[in-house]
Amino acid sequence: MQMMTRDVLLEMELEDDEDEDGDIGEVPVSKRPLMAPHTVLPSSLVLENLEQTIVSGFGTLESQQDFRTPEFEEFNGKPDSLFFNDGQRRIDFVLVYEDESKKETNKKGYNEKQRRKRRAYESNLICDGLQLEATRSVLDDKLVFVKVHAPWEVLCTYAEIMHIKLPLKPNDLKTRSSAFGNFNWFTKVLQVDESIIKPEQEFFTAPFEKSRMNDFYIQDRDTFFNPATRSRIVYFILSRIKYQITDNVKKFGINKLVSSGIYKAAFPLHDCNFSTPSKDLSCPNERYLLYREWAHPRSIYKKQPLDLIRKYYGEKIGIYFAWLGYYTQMLLLAAVVGVACFLYGYFNQNNCTWSKEVCDPDIGGKIIMCPQCDRLCPFWKLNATCESSKKLCIFDSFGTLVFAVFMGVWVTLFLEFWKRRQAELEYEWDTVELQQEEQPRPEYEARCTHVVINEITQEEERVPFTTWGKCIRITLCASAVFFWILLIIASVIGIIVYRLSVFIVFSAKLPKNLNGTDPIQKYLTPQMATSITASLISFIIIMILNTIYEKVAIMITNFELPRTQTDYENSLTMKMFLFQFVNYYSSCFYIAFFKGKFVGYPGDPVYWLGKYRNEECDPGGCLLELTTQLTIIMGGKAIWNNIQEVLLPWVMNLIGRYRTVSGAEKNTPRWEQDYHLQPMGKLGLFYEYLEMIIQFGFVTLFVASFPLAPLLALVNNILEIRVDAWKLTTQYRRMVPEKAQDIGAWQPIMQGIAILAVVTNAMIIAFTSEMIPRLVYYWSFSVPPYGDHLNYTMEGYINNTLSYFNIVDFKNKNKDNPYTGLGDHTSCRYRDFRHPPGHPQEYKHNIYYWHVIAAKLAFIIVTEHIIYSVKFFISYAIPDVSKSTKSKIKREKYLTQKLLHENHLKDMTKNMGVIAERMVEVVDNNLRPKVD
Repeated sequence: MQMMTRDVLLEMELEDDEDEDGDIGEVPVSKRPLMAPHTVLPSSLVLENLEQTIVSGFGTLESQQDFRTPEFEEFNGKPDSLFFNDGQRRIDFVLVYEDESKKETNKKGYNEKQRRKRRAYESNLICDGLQLEATRSVLDDKLVFVKVHAPWEVLCTYAEIMHIKLPLKPNDLKTRSSAFGNFNWFTKVLQVDESIIKPEQEFFTAPFEKSRMNDFYIQDRDTFFNPATRSRIVYFILSRIKYQITDNVKKFGINKLVSSGIYKAAFPLHDCNFSTPSKDLSCPNERYLLYREWAHPRSIYKKQPLDLIRKYYGEKIGIYFAWLGYYTQMLLLAAVVGVACFLYGYFNQNNCTWSKEVCDPDIGGKIIMCPQCDRLCPFWKLNATCESSKKLCIFDSFGTLVFAVFMGVWVTLFLEFWKRRQAELEYEWDTVELQQEEQPRPEYEARCTHVVINEITQEEERVPFTTWGKCIRITLCASAVFFWILLIIASVIGIIVYRLSVFIVFSAKLPKNLNGTDPIQKYLTPQMATSITASLISFIIIMILNTIYEKVAIMITNFELPRTQTDYENSLTMKMFLFQFVNYYSSCFYIAFFKGKFVGYPGDPVYWLGKYRNEECDPGGCLLELTTQLTIIMGGKAIWNNIQEVLLPWVMNLIGRYRTVSGAEKNTPRWEQDYHLQPMGKLGLFYEYLEMIIQFGFVTLFVASFPLAPLLALVNNILEIRVDAWKLTTQYRRMVPEKAQDIGAWQPIMQGIAILAVVTNAMIIAFTSEMIPRLVYYWSFSVPPYGDHLNYTMEGYINNTLSYFNIVDFKNKNKDNPYTGLGDHTSCRYRDFRHPPGHPQEYKHNIYYWHVIAAKLAFIIVTEHIIYSVKFFISYAIPDVSKSTKSKIKREKYLTQKLLHENHLKDMTKNMGVIAERMVEVVDNNLRPKVD
């Protein structure tokens, strides 16, 4: 019978010359990496060695007489049960497949091969110690649910392999008192009621070892491994069990079986329904508590129950919500200061002298501005921009400068204090010395065909490609990313061409003369109409490119073949962020730093592609347009993402329920209810992080133009936390809990954004706003020798910043003068600092221009150095780990080592005592006189 099992696998080898399921999780038996004695073993070798470890308890596939199959049981009618039908063995994982004999397809041979792969896999699971129980669906007779239970011996074996830290004894160290102890009456309202969600008991922990099992705090074997840990161990096994041998190549892993359609799903169970507690008294109802105290809208003002989130979903999910909650708290301060700066500008807009001059009929109403495009654009009066100049006074004020400096300091405080908070969570969640061995990805191991010499161990090992092959892959991946970035830049150029062409249309169609009766004319200027429509089109293009590139980035990263899952996520993170950075921010950078900067002057304009005349800003600058762009992209993105995150899973689950349930509602088990929820996706919370980091960039990089950005981000994040919580608890299957120490590659990305933000905000104030030219005029050009006023004043600023152009001085003789025939005007004004017609250096930059340039450069250099100095001082002054946390970590480590050492000494003393007694016994017997 032993040969029967091997013959079945050999038959599969002969039948599966062409791998129809497309698996790549395969490792040639003859091409396994050659490892040094103390190196970390790949997953496949761990399993091979482990089979020898547990063979006495469970045996291996080849030692069995036949395939082992799960026990088939009928549903016992208990929808809240989390156990097998015997009520004793807990369900740690659920596998779902469609019965091949009931599939409506003509591919009978293919279905048979699928069935045999599944049977081989399940047999190996049983041989490695897991216990399986199968139950047919009560809603769809085709579906079969295989429930997986890990016995105590298996849990202990794999806990040692995975270096899982488990309790030694209760932690009696005193926790630090709250810094807000005097405000308990206020903070109590925001805290989760401890009578509802009880605080977790703290323990001293150590990596589990079976040989030291007596040292661990095992009061009840059923609860020693909590459900999250049990699911993590079982998933570790499921990901590494083989199911097929083809040409001496082993294929393994539940992920490949799911992707090839052999299984339809694999997931751990939620512990109860989110809306009602379980009727099972042994159920902790953690999902219900999370929904009630975390995801429900009525809990929006409460703090997050982070310890329960971490316990139920694992540290990786917990650290995301801890970071998002801390970021939101810090945004509160930024939002308050931003609103104060906005209100300062709002209430002082009527005192804006230069805006009054624009709106004054005797000043702005008599200034004739030059056409901003050729032929179709008419001459226009400056007071046509009256309303936009009033709005500009709100954002382009002294408060903007104060707020930009404040945000440069704020972002440093946020990052430094988050590091401290993260260190506290590492201590509280016991991830300070995370010793979990991260195994190579199956996709990586499948390609290990090249032999190299390890520089450290001087042993042979196998890698997926040579150094030259690696260089080729990196070059191809970098080229692909660069191509897509160029595609984004091309789309930005397309938007610019749209702006240039549609501005001509709006300039020709929209009236330029204000009659005072039509309120639309006050706001819908050609510049504003062009800006709004271009921003909307830019937003649509951004979302389309974003959707396409997500798939492209995953394909590029898969081709790159990172070794571990962490390497994979970090590589994908950098590619996605680089693309998103260019995608979302390129239009903002164009408006802030390029638009209106290279336009020439009316007599000699600069043309794009020899056809389109370059864009000009309003007389007040491009700051208001940048504000409009940020509002549309940031607000539109937040609204779109929240609608998508709420509606999409809800609609998908609704459709699924209508498909499966006809007539009256049936009594469905917990595993079937969870199956009809949405899967979370392979990348988990990657897209949630990406969304928040892009928002972080909007809040920091361009905040000088939009002080209300932190307020919008604050409102969005308050909703985002609850929306994400609602999704996880109600619409998605339970994720496999994962360990994590920190937020990974997102931390250095935020630090890079924080450094870049100082430069961008300083340049926005210097080059995009009109603050520097106004200050130069006020302190230098409003009084002698350059000005005519006796006192420092802003009067005459508009007239001083607009240059004269004589219409007959059009330089390009190859073209007809575009300004003739547009009226009886002989001269017009334009926004620049140039000498007037008739001057010896006519149309050359005047002294005011060079004063302004010098002031702008000086402002950037001084501001950057001051803010960077403050940032580095703050970074140095605030340690990443607080003194109290360091003391706790050292104290716990000391007590843990002491405890283990004392227990070891007790065991040795006990053993030595037994040995001594036996030796005395033997000596006594030898010395005793023999009696005949």
